[in-house]
Amino acid sequence: MTTGETLLLAGGGHSHSLLLKRWAMQPERRPVQSITLVNRSSTALYSGMVPGLIAGIYQRDELAIDLRQLCDRAGVAFVEAEITGLDAEQNCLHLRDRPALHFNWLSLDVGAVSRPNSRGIPIKPLEAALAFLESEDPSDPRPLRVIGAGAAGLEVVLALRRRWPQRALQLQQRMGQLDPAVQHVLRKANIAVTDDDSYHNGPSLLCTGSQGPAWLATTGLPLTPDGRVRTDRHLRVEGHPCLFASGDCAVISASPRPASGVWAVRAGRPLAINLEAACKGHPLRPWHPQRKALQLIGSHQDAAWARWGGWRLGPSRLLWHLKQRIDRAFMTGFLQPAAMADAAPMACRGCAAKLPAQPLAAALERVGLSGQPEDAAHLAGHPGLLQSTDGFPALVSDPWLNGRLTALHACSDLWACGAPVSSVMATVTLPMVSADEQQELLVQTLSGIRSVLDEQCAELIGGHTMESRSASPLPTSLGVQITLTVNGNSPQLPWLKTGLRPGDALLISRPLGTGVLFAGAMSGATRAADLDTALQTMACSQHTLLDQIEPIRGGIHACTDITGFGLLGHLGEMLQNSPGLTIELEGSAIPAYPGALALFERGISSTLAPSNRAAWRWLEGPVQLRDHASPALLELLVDPQTCGPLLLACTSKAAAQLTRNGPWLQIGNATAAHD
Repeated sequence: MTTGETLLLAGGGHSHSLLLKRWAMQPERRPVQSITLVNRSSTALYSGMVPGLIAGIYQRDELAIDLRQLCDRAGVAFVEAEITGLDAEQNCLHLRDRPALHFNWLSLDVGAVSRPNSRGIPIKPLEAALAFLESEDPSDPRPLRVIGAGAAGLEVVLALRRRWPQRALQLQQRMGQLDPAVQHVLRKANIAVTDDDSYHNGPSLLCTGSQGPAWLATTGLPLTPDGRVRTDRHLRVEGHPCLFASGDCAVISASPRPASGVWAVRAGRPLAINLEAACKGHPLRPWHPQRKALQLIGSHQDAAWARWGGWRLGPSRLLWHLKQRIDRAFMTGFLQPAAMADAAPMACRGCAAKLPAQPLAAALERVGLSGQPEDAAHLAGHPGLLQSTDGFPALVSDPWLNGRLTALHACSDLWACGAPVSSVMATVTLPMVSADEQQELLVQTLSGIRSVLDEQCAELIGGHTMESRSASPLPTSLGVQITLTVNGNSPQLPWLKTGLRPGDALLISRPLGTGVLFAGAMSGATRAADLDTALQTMACSQHTLLDQIEPIRGGIHACTDITGFGLLGHLGEMLQNSPGLTIELEGSAIPAYPGALALFERGISSTLAPSNRAAWRWLEGPVQLRDHASPALLELLVDPQTCGPLLLACTSKAAAQLTRNGPWLQIGNATAAHD
């Protein structure tokens, strides 16, 4: 049970990553408040290994801290959003294109950005700089110049030499900045050193120092001249007892230290101790960071320098191996313990929480409701009006995104009938938490639902709220459950699941694999980038497909959406009243999200998959696979989907047009059974 108060962690920097790791490994230390982390991406790059990534020594996954998975382990909600501002008086954090988040306690670890300069690409934010380097041609005759010869610029230019052995490189220093020993290393690496800051006719990378994000300047918080938040020795923002700050965005006024990953890492423990104490109303502990820190700076030839203030040792291969060992050990600390990964799988959420097909069909038959299933029902006396209902337990811990995903999933029943959505009614069940927290969860959830309806010019016309009588999970946002009644008006005869004809092409609108990706995420097996890719597609509305299809509507014979029963289960529903048809599926043409097949090969699957495997019986009858049925492909065919694709049967002429001008892929054909 939470206290009704909210702790908001703004930014996924090193201090907050270590804080989450502490609570994941020692849950008894986690404050009882409701806790949410907000970050612009689902991963945070460990700065100590970024030069190795630039050099090509590491792959991105090796230095990416999976914040979403770390939050799951720590019982913390994760929100992927861009922070745009902070109202310290109203205690709310502003986000781009979605409602503000309110808090009682706030901790800032939002990093820094490079000082603005029109002459080059800033090294921070790192994502943009890395994309710039990826786009560069190693054979470009123009030299690439790194501007700034501090530790960061020096390590970056040497990493670039390892990445591009032949390309011309320059390092721009201040007059006399580099001592002879360093210049000797640069000459051996064939890197030109210049102190000429005039116009450079070639690409440049800025490593000239950093400052706080621009939006901090609008908050009214006490800032240093370079835009960093001033704190006391407790890491509490000066004059704001409920606000904390650490990492590159903050400075302890009594002990200023340069922006560096070293200090951000070291601030992790004192920040955790003081946040835990503040949330309990206990006294805070002052932090007295040491004046100097050891820096290990890699070169281009498996060697590194050690710096301690003005003292320097190396370059040395021994120091290089020490640096690699330290960096890899740091990242290993964020991996999910084997005991947790091997634990019994948790029940899947989203549409994978659907009742299995067999008990559902048996129950419906016992009460006289068996028959051909359709995605939406006609309203009696109103032939053009359609209605459907759908919902599931929260799939993600972000209540806004969960509201959006649930609405998209529910609307797809009407899209599968060829009908635009006109209105929706919502039933939202909230966890047993304080009234303030329930209000915040409801605001975020309804805003997520509205974001889908606004895109379709549809309305949320009413609904109902309830409070759960079950124990609240951690985070409490996973206790939200949404059910939506969706209404639409089809201007023409709606598409049915039945209606397949010989010669029809079978088209699919997006990949499969959401079930196994989310199942793998619960055990830490799913790559963050793969889950990001799936979520990005899932959060896109498919209502625009109706406009694309409208000119060839007469060529559409049947349609459904692929949801909890998987491709094969829903294809079986289309075939129930078509005994004279055979479906030939091109297994190699069936699209899968990145990472999905690899998870199947590791034996991972959704908790609904065992029940869905009963649909494999269709492969012994009217559904034929033209390709070798690998175990992974068979699992993909029954994987339960949330916000899944539309499955369309149409003429070959319509198929040619759809596959030419849209996301559609042809995965099979319908033929007469005697062919």
